[in-house]
Formats: sequence, C-alpha cells, structure tokens
Amino acid sequence: MAASHVLIPVSLWHKQGVNADRRPPKPLDPALLEQLALRYVERFATTQGKLTDYLTRKLRERGWAGERPADAAGLAARMAERGYVDDRAYAEAKAASLARRGLGARRVQQALHAARVGAEDSEALAGQVAENARDAALAFARRRRIGPFGDGAADRAVREKQFAAMMRAGHAPGLARRIVAAGPGELFEEEF
Repeated sequence: MAASHVLIPVSLWHKQGVNADRRPPKPLDPALLEQLALRYVERFATTQGKLTDYLTRKLRERGWAGERPADAAGLAARMAERGYVDDRAYAEAKAASLARRGLGARRVQQALHAARVGAEDSEALAGQVAENARDAALAFARRRRIGPFGDGAADRAVREKQFAAMMRAGHAPGLARRIVAAGPGELFEEEF
C-alpha cells in the first residue's frame, strides 16, 4: 500500500497551529490607538520612548484607518502630559532596582538607554548612581561570593574570573580590583 496522506479536518486546524477562523486584526483608528496606549501604560511601567515604539509597532502590524496620519509620538507625549508616563520616575526606579541587584553604573546607564530614557533624565541620575556604586559592587560581590565574601583564598585564575564578572556587571575597574583582592572577612565597608 502506498503512503497515504492524512487529511486534517478544518475544525482541527487550530490544534495543528493553523487557525482557520482567525480574521486579520481591525486597522487602528485614533480611538483604538488611544485605547492601546492606555492599556499599555496601565499594565507596564514605561517611558515615553518605549510607548512610542510600542504604538509604532502596533500601527505597522494592524494598519491605520484614520483620516489624518497616525502620530504615535504625539500620543505618547499626551500620555506623559497627563502623568500616565513619567520618564524620570521610571529611570529612578529602574536605577534603584539594578543597584539592589548589584549592577554598576555602566550597566545602569545601558539599561536606561535601552529603555529610551532621555539624556536629561539619565544625567540627572548619574550622581545618585555613582553614589551607590560601592554598595552595588559589595552587593554583587556578596551575592556571587567574590573576594571578602568568598570561601577561601582564591588563586589567580579564579580572581581573574571574578574580576571579569564584576566588569561585566558594570563596576569600575579600581573598585572591582580592590574587592576581588580582599581576602575572606578582611573587608570593612569603611575602607571603600
């Protein structure tokens, strides 16, 4: 008997990854676009730039049915004016969260840039981030058992790996070297 082909009834397509009943999404109009924006800001802490990116992506996916051209950036700016989006508050919360996780100033700046936080808001936090650099580095070292938080004296290869981990976490080279070089229990927070 020759190889037979299995016919899948249309009613079972959804189980095979094909959805026969799915219609293309309705193109957006100004009211729907604003609804999308409101839903997004109520669900996620975001920045004006990320909201603009989200709305632009939705416009690209669904199309536009409005009379005038869509203005995703203008809608995001209106959301910021109404207080639904606050780049400075987002940046402060994000920086504090990353510092608690033990990430350094460079990684915090990268995360803020990726979140499309404006240069003005990012620069306003630079002092606060630099002020917390030592505490963040110590938190990272404690979590990863580096230097004074380690089990014993580490050989050179282990210290190099620990130093590399601290650098990837965004810490300053001098601070990372001092923490990695410290022996178990010999670090006092006043030293840094």
